[in-house]
Amino acid sequence: MTRLSFDFPDRPLFVRLFGGDVYAVGGFVRDLILGRPSSEVDLLVARHPLKAIVGKLEKHGRVDLVGRSFGIIKFTRGGRTYDIALPRVDRAGAEGARSHKDIVVAADPDLPIEKDLERRDFRTNSMALRLKDGSLIDPFEGRKDTLAKRIRLTNPAAFPDDPLRIIRVARFASVLGFKVDPAIYPAARSVDLSGLSVERVNDEMFKMLLDSGRPSVGLEEMFRLGILEQWFPELQALTQVIQDALFHPEKDAFGHHTVWAHTKLSVDQAAALARTAGLPVPKRLALLLAALYHDLGKATTTRWEFKRGRMTLTSAGHDVQSERAARRVLVRFKVQTWSGTNIGRMVPLLIRTHHRAGELWTNREEVTKKAFNRLAAEVQGEIDLVVLLDAADRAGRRSRLVHGLDPQARWLVKKFEELRVNRETIKPLVMGRDLIKLGVPPGPEMGRLLKKIYQAQLDNAFETKAEGLARARRLIKRTTP
Repeated sequence: MTRLSFDFPDRPLFVRLFGGDVYAVGGFVRDLILGRPSSEVDLLVARHPLKAIVGKLEKHGRVDLVGRSFGIIKFTRGGRTYDIALPRVDRAGAEGARSHKDIVVAADPDLPIEKDLERRDFRTNSMALRLKDGSLIDPFEGRKDTLAKRIRLTNPAAFPDDPLRIIRVARFASVLGFKVDPAIYPAARSVDLSGLSVERVNDEMFKMLLDSGRPSVGLEEMFRLGILEQWFPELQALTQVIQDALFHPEKDAFGHHTVWAHTKLSVDQAAALARTAGLPVPKRLALLLAALYHDLGKATTTRWEFKRGRMTLTSAGHDVQSERAARRVLVRFKVQTWSGTNIGRMVPLLIRTHHRAGELWTNREEVTKKAFNRLAAEVQGEIDLVVLLDAADRAGRRSRLVHGLDPQARWLVKKFEELRVNRETIKPLVMGRDLIKLGVPPGPEMGRLLKKIYQAQLDNAFETKAEGLARARRLIKRTTP
């Protein structure tokens, strides 16, 4: 039997409490074989009733029963939380599993550990490591698959029992860099995914985008597995829209110049730029979602036109249509505020305005501060994100990842700094309370006055509050009978 060397802070405690009946399972074992550090340890305790496990643990930390019928415990000690489970079997209900709620879970302390491993999704996850002596329990060649970086099903019922596992295939392929066993595709495409909750789909999608070096790997697997067709039809449509090869030389492995090929590369480049920029996670997610959805409008706007002496593919107005389509997608997936950041508001704004950054560069000889003010205001101060999205879109014509901003993006950043245009400088200098002091009552007329004054501020007509109030007095005088 293979033995592995490993350790983590509370290993001696678990061995003292449960002897040879406690095992590490799942990602901890896989990552140990890969030589990767793992911050989470999921445990399995066999041959001990749930009540007995709780009784032993509660003397050493906080115990929370999150699934009494499932036999799942959260145990917190010294700021570290472990998921501890009893051996169990999962099976679909009488009508099959359209969602996780249709899965019947039965915990059984006396179930052989091999039977528990058999219910798991992939062979690379179907291993257990006995804490007492490091013995590896590996009835399904999980170690072999892990070293080969291969995703194979542990048993054929994995997908019907829990359809979310199909999306996990894409995430694992993307995050871990594993290859998918070709036998998985026909099995996955025959499963109905409509019963999954948007929350669980979002969770898998967000992990894939945020944790992958190249999210395009997972996105392509979502296409192959039929996930796009069932859950992301707007992205599925992009796989069938071609682009002009002169302006978009990027193509897929079979030579197709599709919007989908460009979208995947743009997401990869956005991920690379976000890492270089050190963006906090919520802003990184906003940038990646904007890159993913920035060209949705091309599905409805792409046309052949005769331009410059030849037939050319154009997509006039696709930025506006992309913004509208992205809003619909985000509403459908209930993506609004995430970790305190209004993703649902930010992403459409970035999509609508990302071409404006390029226009500033194109007209750099005559462009004025007014244009920079207006762009900053339109993205509500998220200047860094709109510059990064524009750069990722431009870099989405090649597969080699960028390591920083290109000259065009650096010029934009420098101009915003030189002109002192930022989140603070675009804040309105004149507020409603100021107009009340000038005798303007709250109501529609106040709203119209505030809008005019703010537009004048963005047009650089004034730069101080005193100048803004002087302008307000003049406007009030003109509108007063």
